[in-house]
Amino acid sequence: MRIGTLNLTPDGPAAVRETVLDAGRRGLDAVWANQMPGSWDPLTLLAAAEPGTGPAELGTAVTLTGPRHPVALAAQALTTQAALDGRLTLGVGPGHAPYLTGELGLPFDAPAARTREYLEVLIPLLHGERVTHRGRFLDVDTQLTLPRPVPAPRVLLSALGPRMLEIAGELTDGTVATWVRPDFVRDHLRPALPDTARIVVSVVVGVTTDPDRMLESVAQDFAAVGRLPSYRALLDRSGLRGPEDTVVAGSEEQLAREFARFAEAGATDLVVLDLNPEGRSALDVAATLSSSRVTA
Repeated sequence: MRIGTLNLTPDGPAAVRETVLDAGRRGLDAVWANQMPGSWDPLTLLAAAEPGTGPAELGTAVTLTGPRHPVALAAQALTTQAALDGRLTLGVGPGHAPYLTGELGLPFDAPAARTREYLEVLIPLLHGERVTHRGRFLDVDTQLTLPRPVPAPRVLLSALGPRMLEIAGELTDGTVATWVRPDFVRDHLRPALPDTARIVVSVVVGVTTDPDRMLESVAQDFAAVGRLPSYRALLDRSGLRGPEDTVVAGSEEQLAREFARFAEAGATDLVVLDLNPEGRSALDVAATLSSSRVTA
């Protein structure tokens, strides 16, 4: 199982460059960037990484499809791919209605159907193909003509429910999931996807002697997660109170055991969001377990 890290709220490109350099020094397998409402663009942040530094994979987990036309995203993703010398993995997701509709005034009806059409346009464009698409949500007749060939990035889809997982399995290289426990990976994600599909799981992690206090902090800091309909349904399906019940917190030995449980459940990648309140970084633990050192 590959292990990477995520800087959830970086100060800007310089902070991401440092995250990439630090991950390389630690021997981690990947660095991921996320699209937070009203904040930095993750693809642009990753493109700021110094050439030839850091892990072999830099990815988005995730960038939103809702605010951006697939032709625009394809052009930006290929530009970032060229800047990163082919290290990009493009994780995408439709986002959430409170942001897309409530803040941006964009439609969020039929998210699965919209996502399928979006990917049917996006993925061929990434491979240099001409796309002629007449659909329910998109009419596209175009092709990207870059001055030199750029390899298409791998594409992952944020998917939790059956319809989105079906789309992920048919059209992409796998899924990106967050706020899940190993049993959800084992019972819902792994059976729904092809054997070769990647399952990238983002996990909040902390080394601590007081896990209850850490969970209380996460419950407060991430309270909004439990109010988003898709995450609320996920948490309810898993019998969890809130995002705090998905946190991996405790001693280094406990973290190692939980990482192994994710590997055994079928996760191919962990994305570690390090809380690190007491000086001992969870990334130090992750670095000793990255790549083939955590196996099912």
